Amino acid sequence: MDAAIRQCVGPDGFYGIRFESIGGLGAHLAGQMLAEAGVLRQGLNGSHFSSYGSEKKGTPVKSFVRFCEAGRAIRVSSPVETPQLIAIFHAALADSPASVAGLVPGGTVIVNTTSSPDAVRRTLGLESATVATLDALGIAVEERTRVNTAMLGAVVSACPFIDPDAVRETIRATFSRRHPEVVDANLRTFDRGYRELLRDEGRPSTASEVSVPVRAVPSFGYLDAPIGGAILEPANSIARHLSTSREGFVPELLLDKCVHCGLCDIVCPDLCLVWEESADGVKLLGIDYRYCKGCRKCIEACPTGAMVERREEPGWADAATVPLFAEVS
Repeated sequence: MDAAIRQCVGPDGFYGIRFESIGGLGAHLAGQMLAEAGVLRQGLNGSHFSSYGSEKKGTPVKSFVRFCEAGRAIRVSSPVETPQLIAIFHAALADSPASVAGLVPGGTVIVNTTSSPDAVRRTLGLESATVATLDALGIAVEERTRVNTAMLGAVVSACPFIDPDAVRETIRATFSRRHPEVVDANLRTFDRGYRELLRDEGRPSTASEVSVPVRAVPSFGYLDAPIGGAILEPANSIARHLSTSREGFVPELLLDKCVHCGLCDIVCPDLCLVWEESADGVKLLGIDYRYCKGCRKCIEACPTGAMVERREEPGWADAATVPLFAEVS
């Protein structure tokens, strides 16, 4: 096992993995199970921790895993800034090059998306990296699980030194403790993620190709913080895009069934529905998906079936959006 990982580690002696995700997709648990499988069932040295703010669905989450051979100590607990592998749990996160910042030349990027590896490569501007895609959400919906075990299968498929049987044992042990009824479904999800991963190898990397890590810079420090906690730039929800909060499904408005009763607007927490006054009264025109976080409360409230659930496909929400604030569109 030491020989297998020795061929994969970087100059620092570690193999780094970073999960880019949002709250609710299970990235923290996936990282925890991956590290547990490597350390407890394969004899590797490893560490895992996650970084997140408020614990709620839709908020940014990063999970970090380090592996090295058994004879090497891990004395660092900082975020993995130059990973060999990055797994992006939400397709919208792949729209930003920051999600793959720091990836080593020749590294691997796995994205939960229905797009092809080639399309993702063009979006992220990657050349030497191996780009892989997986419809983890589709698998999770069919198996009635979450995307984390599908993505875990994809990650194991891309890591030559991780034993898939060790991860299966970890999944079984993890879910058996509290939810034994979902063990088999999660094992099927893991196996499908392992098998159904689509890969596109990049061109050979060069020594000059180095992706620079992106570090968060605070807005203020102790030398330039405003006196008295004054808020000089108030938050502006008009400029905020909530697409990364969605978990793969959005409401779709069928106008021919809509009676414009307004019940959807009452339950919408983000006021993303667009209305217009006319001679016949106030009419619902559509949805501005920039402000929709996919909670789908409007579907539950709709009495006529005009609001239906739709699997979000790349580009669909942008094309179907009715601008709420045309002046900032």
